[in-house]
Amino acid sequence: MLLSFENVCLTYAPKRRILDDVSFCLPEAGFAFLTGSSGAGKSSLLRLVYQAEEPTSGQIRLFGEALVKGGHKKQAELRRKIGVVFQDFRLIPHLTAWENAALPLRLTDASDDYIKRHARELLEWVGVGSRMDAYPAELSGGEQQRVAIARAVMTKPRLLLADEPTGNVDEDTALKLFHLFDELNKLGTAVILATHQSRLVDKFHKPAMQLCGGKIVGDKV
Repeated sequence: MLLSFENVCLTYAPKRRILDDVSFCLPEAGFAFLTGSSGAGKSSLLRLVYQAEEPTSGQIRLFGEALVKGGHKKQAELRRKIGVVFQDFRLIPHLTAWENAALPLRLTDASDDYIKRHARELLEWVGVGSRMDAYPAELSGGEQQRVAIARAVMTKPRLLLADEPTGNVDEDTALKLFHLFDELNKLGTAVILATHQSRLVDKFHKPAMQLCGGKIVGDKV
């Protein structure tokens, strides 16, 4: 199993429980929507997966490893296998689309030739190949999000987390992005896509976990 939550709780002081006894499993190359209203805990659940938060109780297993407190070396190793797409894109303004997308490979020992070729191929694949020399301010919201997606999958992660990735684009663009995540999944990357756009979720035959009151009340993976 690629990811599992077992009776996971997350509480912020003073006694504000965000997640309450959450359990689910995501298989290798699985796909699941994470739905719920604003403030339901979707972002917090994703933050637990990429270890920006630690659970108050319960156990999380990722890539066969139990996530433990203070394991910074192991944490860095696991994070390298995860791609994250944020709602606000988080592109660096003074870098071009190509430079933003290539950033994760710059942190590896990949050759310059490989970085140039792979970044170009991915930007073309997500549909912004003609815009790779543009700066973020020159891109539309949908184009910025596509660059962010290319950056997130640049190192071929086993798991892709998308936190409200279509919150800043129109519905037609959002649907195209959903199809893009579906295609990435078909290529072998597991995906958890957090969204409040239930109407779009209904267009895809994928498991959906609905968060309400800190609990999963919809289908489990």
